[in-house]
Amino acid sequence: MERRTIMTSMEINANICDRLERHRAAIDGILADKELRQRIALAVETITKCFQSGGKVYFCGNGGSAADAQHLAAEFSGKFYIDRGVLPSEALHCNTSYVTAVANDYSYDIIYARLMEGMGKKGDVLVGLSTSGNSGNILKAFEVCRRKGVTTIGFTGATGGKMKDLSDILLNAPSTDTPRIQECHITMGHIVCEFVEANIFGTKK
Repeated sequence: MERRTIMTSMEINANICDRLERHRAAIDGILADKELRQRIALAVETITKCFQSGGKVYFCGNGGSAADAQHLAAEFSGKFYIDRGVLPSEALHCNTSYVTAVANDYSYDIIYARLMEGMGKKGDVLVGLSTSGNSGNILKAFEVCRRKGVTTIGFTGATGGKMKDLSDILLNAPSTDTPRIQECHITMGHIVCEFVEANIFGTKK
């Protein structure tokens, strides 16, 4: 095995500063983009109306974005800041028996589309997280949602990828670097969760 050179403490510190600067630049990009901030506000309004009308909010993603999807779904079904009633929300990948069976018997590309075909109702919301914006299983799920009247919110990277044209609301993080995009997704997601909760139940004491 080839022996690799290990970074010195000084080099590690320099790289830490670099990564934090990149993170700050991405967050500053959200602050500077008035249209993106308006779309975040629209996502808050849309999800608020969905819950108030008795709808459900679903989340989907792959890999790290699946973890983020599960995280954000739990902020609604559990709580964000305040003790309150349940906001019905779930991440679609959590039933591993379903995911592995459908991926094996049919195709990984339809794991989310099949669920939305069976569960999604007009007035519901599907939030799809994809750093590239090109995840096939999310694209197919968004196509089903368009046909069924389910609102779609796409969390992507800067370009939006193919999800740009399929998302009713596009929240495209101003970065092309996967870790920075995911950090922006959680930041924007937390903002959405906080203000949806506040709209329905009031602010924290």
